[in-house]
Amino acid sequence: MALPNCSLKVNRELLDTSFESYRLSLDSIPTYNVELDAAVAEVKLKDSQYTLDHVRAFGMYNYLHIDPWYEDSVYFVDSKGRVLNLTVTLDTALGKPREMFHFESDPISCEGEQLCASLSLTSATWAALSDGTGKLTLLRTSKRGESSHIKWEPMFSERLGEPFIIVHSLAHVRSHVHTIEVLLLRVQKDPADTKGSGFSISLEWITVDNSAGQGENEERKYGVRKRRMMKGKSVPHYAAVEPQGKGIVVASEKPFAFTEVDGLPLEEPLVEDMEVENPGPIYFWQQTEEDVTLNVRLPEATTKDDIRFKLTVDCLRVGVGDHAPLLDGQLFAPVDPEASTWTIKDDKSLEVSLQKRSKGPLWSEVILGDRRGEYLMSDEQKSQLQQRLSYLTSEDLNPNPEKDKPPCNAQELEDCDMFPEDSSTLMRFDGATLKPSHVVSLGSNQFLFSVHIDPSEMPAFCLRHDVDALLWQPRPNQDNDVWEHISTFNALGYVQASKRDKKFATCAPNFSYAALCECLRRVFIYRQPSPVDTVLFNRKEGRQVGQVAKQQVANLDTNDPVLGFRATNERLFVLTANNLFVLKVNN
Repeated sequence: MALPNCSLKVNRELLDTSFESYRLSLDSIPTYNVELDAAVAEVKLKDSQYTLDHVRAFGMYNYLHIDPWYEDSVYFVDSKGRVLNLTVTLDTALGKPREMFHFESDPISCEGEQLCASLSLTSATWAALSDGTGKLTLLRTSKRGESSHIKWEPMFSERLGEPFIIVHSLAHVRSHVHTIEVLLLRVQKDPADTKGSGFSISLEWITVDNSAGQGENEERKYGVRKRRMMKGKSVPHYAAVEPQGKGIVVASEKPFAFTEVDGLPLEEPLVEDMEVENPGPIYFWQQTEEDVTLNVRLPEATTKDDIRFKLTVDCLRVGVGDHAPLLDGQLFAPVDPEASTWTIKDDKSLEVSLQKRSKGPLWSEVILGDRRGEYLMSDEQKSQLQQRLSYLTSEDLNPNPEKDKPPCNAQELEDCDMFPEDSSTLMRFDGATLKPSHVVSLGSNQFLFSVHIDPSEMPAFCLRHDVDALLWQPRPNQDNDVWEHISTFNALGYVQASKRDKKFATCAPNFSYAALCECLRRVFIYRQPSPVDTVLFNRKEGRQVGQVAKQQVANLDTNDPVLGFRATNERLFVLTANNLFVLKVNN
């Protein structure tokens, strides 16, 4: 079945083509230090947790949690089993972190397999908590900003199998039923994986609600209503549940798929896919500078009335009867629908002629991300291609480097020009069918970080596009733009790639700055361009400079590794084993 491919549409108005570089500013950043009574509950990886996935999931875990509903409020768990909160109102009068909840047993003193304790702030009045041993606790927190002195009240606590960390949670109310959706991540041994690392990754989507019947005057109890299991081969860069629990979005190097519902294997419907005889490409295609021609293989006895054909300027859908579409996705480039045609050839194939809107540029594929077609090149095109590539082939390693087109020298490439071997995908799964509804091939768009911009929406995520870093906000209710480009951090994609010791990255919710943090001590702040107070002149181009983007560096007074890193519009919070640093970035 053809996956419903789509693409990330860049908002060109948010790109700054005239951006030059960041200018190092020597302005000091006010830094305040809160010494902790007890160390952070850090759980270090064991010898059995040796894979890259273990490092990504648990070794690089962000132990600091920010409250999207209440500004400048952060949470963490310490080695005494306490969930602690620090809310900043005045930087020069920072108090001690307040205890909000206490585990029944210390999170780092338990026997058996142990992961780090994880916290997810579910709503303005609820939170989800894991002790790292496989127990999920849902807590009623009251309005945290107004009732910071009130201890959190556990409303649900249950062991859910192997240890996990919470990657996302949210709450919603429907028909007077309060529902909490929680997303759990596990790295589990997989005996069937004999050629890989021996581990597989699972994402479990759990729904808890209070629909169980109780007396009229009694408070309804919470219980697990549904458990859905996804499996994959790499730790996801991003995973989040949509508002109202209508779906789930996952970004990962290797794709995920739902495998179980409430412990039962998920069976594929027999009518979902249409059988086409003979394995191989399902379509062949050719092109000229003016048009693209496809020949799509059809089942026997297919008639004109069976064909389901839909063509717009940038999308194509081809199906037969009530079966799943054979082709469905975004075209490589725009076409003219009125000048395009289709016809059935020899009762075996459907010939589709697409008229290119722009003559000249050759397509590298018909539908973005669809690799099930075979390109047939004409003799003339083959000859032209050989002439264009002839300078790349030679008996010598470097025959003539002084030519206009010297061969590519891989040694001249920098680390920041390299991309992961695996091509990551961004997938949206429908909550009802558990099938992918939208798929984006991220290709070389390296994943950088995720961040909460608006608590009423899903977390946003940042991807590298060329040298820039683009921030994307999932909008599942928008059919056309499911992922909306909302901000750009100029050259950050290139800059962050040069930071070999980078551990965390984030940005302010108002996009005023982005920040990187190394494993030890150093914090880098990259501000958006702002008007300059004095007149600056670009001598090279002979023009006046009206805006400057500042870069600032802060060195923390500690030798402990950084364990957590979060940003608000005014402050950066940096957590180490024994200290919580507060950096005043904006006034």
